[in-house]
Amino acid sequence: MTAIPDEVKWLFWEVDAASFEVTQHADYILARILEFGGFAEVRWAMATFGLARIHRFFREVGHADISERTFRFWRAFFKADHESWARPPAWRQSSSAPWID
Repeated sequence: MTAIPDEVKWLFWEVDAASFEVTQHADYILARILEFGGFAEVRWAMATFGLARIHRFFREVGHADISERTFRFWRAFFKADHESWARPPAWRQSSSAPWID
């Protein structure tokens, strides 16, 4: 079982990161690291998952934690303006509760 290294665990404050298996929870881990991580954490994600897996994450997942700024950065990084990338449903793109206008 591949575990999240100690230097990356600070990004997973609300869960027991020691119980995470990296490949099983890859989408959650990638979303958290790519949105909130620094250079060291992103380098770890790139080394662990590879650029192809990160690219696939953006094309297929549409994770609600990914901000528009992060989305645009990685789209430019992958030179993927022509690609169709997954987006979360509109109601998930807001940080407010869906029942609050």
